[in-house]
Amino acid sequence: MMTIDFASNTPIYQQIRDQIILSLASNELKLGEELPSVRAMSEEIGVNMMTVSKAYQMLKDEGIVEGDRRKGTKIVDIVATDNKKQETNKETLRLLLAESLIRGASSEEIHVQMDELLKEFPRGCEK
Repeated sequence: MMTIDFASNTPIYQQIRDQIILSLASNELKLGEELPSVRAMSEEIGVNMMTVSKAYQMLKDEGIVEGDRRKGTKIVDIVATDNKKQETNKETLRLLLAESLIRGASSEEIHVQMDELLKEFPRGCEK
């Protein structure tokens, strides 16, 4: 399920969080689906349980998952749009676009890349 790059500058907990988000957007994970326990996930990918716990807590804080010790951690139906998170995402995208432009990408190339990437996420095409 997870592929961790131990040589990456991105913290492992962030890689776990990001891969869960990508799996949800690409419909590999479904709404209501239960994630592996912290212990099971840590054993599966070979990392400390606290690392997985931190990733799960981030997702919980972002309203992506919910859970407790008895019921496990499940993907929730994200109904309301968090305006603060949307603004943060917009600023992140703005920076990525600026970096692409100063490195020589044209507007057309960026549009093509965005269209290609959006096709990877069928969940985004539902609306």
